[in-house]
Amino acid sequence: MSLFIETRGRGPVPLVLIHGWAMHGGVFAPLAEALQDTCTLYVVDLPGHGRSRDCGLPLEPFAIARAIADAVPPAVWLGWSMGGLVALAAAREPTIPARGLAMLCATPKFVRGENWPQGSDGALVHQLALDLETDYHATLERFLALEAMGSADPRAELRRLRESVFAHGEPDLRVLQEGIALLEHTDWRGELATLCLPNIWIAGRRDRLVHPDAMRWSATRAQGDFHEIAHAGHAPFLGHVDAVVDALRPLLEQIR
Repeated sequence: MSLFIETRGRGPVPLVLIHGWAMHGGVFAPLAEALQDTCTLYVVDLPGHGRSRDCGLPLEPFAIARAIADAVPPAVWLGWSMGGLVALAAAREPTIPARGLAMLCATPKFVRGENWPQGSDGALVHQLALDLETDYHATLERFLALEAMGSADPRAELRRLRESVFAHGEPDLRVLQEGIALLEHTDWRGELATLCLPNIWIAGRRDRLVHPDAMRWSATRAQGDFHEIAHAGHAPFLGHVDAVVDALRPLLEQIR
């Protein structure tokens, strides 16, 4: 089965949307609706997730980016959370004609490490991998709660994430484990200075998974723009969609 990509909107700016770990493209519904007059949107379900559950591609950013690029025109690529690694892979790959990059609560290195105090706790990520083996649903529930923490209305945000996560079936355990490995081991900080396209980094000030300081540093390194949304957590397109659209507007206008 091929990768599922839904086309929405008729706007002049092509925009690829790539979701995060354990979710699917449907989570972007509020953002897609808000942008449908500005953009033609290509909303991706990553391999093993949503309507791409039976897709045989590995959860490897460059392989996924090439598969998406084969199915869409030259576009701006937006990646949220883990999806940011796929968007960043497209921006780094010379054979992919990406026109712009938008990183939404996403960084080139997720886990805290040497010279990277802005990262998330590696023990937390490792424990998620272990817990998947023994209690799949409870592990997803804990991760959704982490995503909702810090938002202005965490209960409402958690409810919307819960409603979305299994809307098209359960994500495949294999790709969830592959995703955890990506978050644990990927470090593309050194490649940011080589990016040669317009880029923006949009953070939630209250994000408990991706610290705004990590995104601010990344934007400076990539010679891009940084925007922080006050009162937003890890999924600002749910509770602060207008702020996300406002942050994206200069990049979209530049491409247009």
